[in-house]
Amino acid sequence: MPKAFIALGSNLGDRRRNIAEAVEKMKRRGIKIVKMSSIIETEPYGYKDQDKFLNAACLVETELSPMELLDVLLVIEKEMGRERRIRWGPRNIDLDLIFYEDWVIRDERLTVPHPDAHNRTFVMGPIAEIEPDFVHPVLKKRVVEIYRELAK
Repeated sequence: MPKAFIALGSNLGDRRRNIAEAVEKMKRRGIKIVKMSSIIETEPYGYKDQDKFLNAACLVETELSPMELLDVLLVIEKEMGRERRIRWGPRNIDLDLIFYEDWVIRDERLTVPHPDAHNRTFVMGPIAEIEPDFVHPVLKKRVVEIYRELAK
């Protein structure tokens, strides 16, 4: 079954509960959680005038195509009340498809690998925790190497 990495983030409300609820909603839709990273607290990225985030990542197995998986993640965000007002702004839940197998997708709705993930310690760190030897299909580097470079 295809594997994918999903990054989770929250900085509104009960952040830890929001992440747990999103994971449960994925499971109920047949997305198998293979590994889940630790939850870490991080500074906001991009738009700085907001509360700190809790971030995590999970490795999942799914029969969904990348586009179907994206659609499910967007539905979960909507069900949980996600509002998109400010780019990189506050949110109760954020679910990003970071990698899908070793695929490279450039579509108007979906770019995989996520186009900015390699610049974000709060994405690369949790992925490196659960699958350090996964190779970024564009950069051709292991995620743990990308994370170490970012963390310097």
